[in-house]
Amino acid sequence: MSISASQVKELREMTGAGMMDCKTALTETNGDMEAAVDWLRAKGISKADKKAGRTAAEGLIGIASDASSAVVVEVNSETDFVARNDAFQDIVRNVATVALSTDGSVEAVGAASYPSGGKSVNDTIKDAIGTIGENMSLRRSAKLGVSSGAVATYVHNAVAENLGKLGVLVGVETTGDAEAARAFGRQVAMHVAATNPLALTADQVDPAAVEREKAIFTEQARGSGKPDNIIEKMVEGRLRKFYEEVVLLKQAFVINPDMTVEQALKAAEKDIGAPAKLTGFVRFALGEGVEKETSDFAAEVAAAAKK
Repeated sequence: MSISASQVKELREMTGAGMMDCKTALTETNGDMEAAVDWLRAKGISKADKKAGRTAAEGLIGIASDASSAVVVEVNSETDFVARNDAFQDIVRNVATVALSTDGSVEAVGAASYPSGGKSVNDTIKDAIGTIGENMSLRRSAKLGVSSGAVATYVHNAVAENLGKLGVLVGVETTGDAEAARAFGRQVAMHVAATNPLALTADQVDPAAVEREKAIFTEQARGSGKPDNIIEKMVEGRLRKFYEEVVLLKQAFVINPDMTVEQALKAAEKDIGAPAKLTGFVRFALGEGVEKETSDFAAEVAAAAKK
């Protein structure tokens, strides 16, 4: 099939690989962008495993919490200018507060009653579109709770209290000191913000992601020319390394890299005063998974001049 220059450019921006390598990868994979990324990785030309620089959307992440639970919401706007607007920030803050009284699903939060005006969250946001003059939406939300212990929260680079571009929740289950558990959980939340793990435990990693990595590692190992039994051991070793990189409990703890998060949790039990367990985490980065529309300003001006 014919590979366009724009496809090659897009792959190059995603992977940092050379133009010819990108063209070859797209040709070999019939223009499949994700498969081309994997092809480059397998050849050792690129380490990229996800689209880069295409996950932008404006708005804010909001967090609210009580003694045993916490929620995180994402409310999008068209521009960062609106995200810095006090009225918009109040909306996000109130939506997060409302979300605490729901199961945390975006459907339940959107249908819940907004604190003032007697309307639902969704209808309140629709009304605000006309007032603020920009499209807005409640994109997603999540809730985390524990039967005993604490749910710690963290907002990275907060623009106001509990509002920012990246928010994290971490559940710590324990019968010990809840505040000590919350303090440790906040450290883990900061770690999650920095490392973006795929899952809490190895068993929770998406099997499709594991198979994808295994296929890439196998292709790389075969390039060594070693026999199959050695290749199998090489792949097993690389998968163990993969889990250490993406599984929260197995990652080197950012606060103290000499320990894993799992080991740091065990050490924290001394301050907590009882056994403790990480029950889960949620990490929302503003706009992840959303492609931001780009435009050619010069072309827009030229088009406008012709009207």
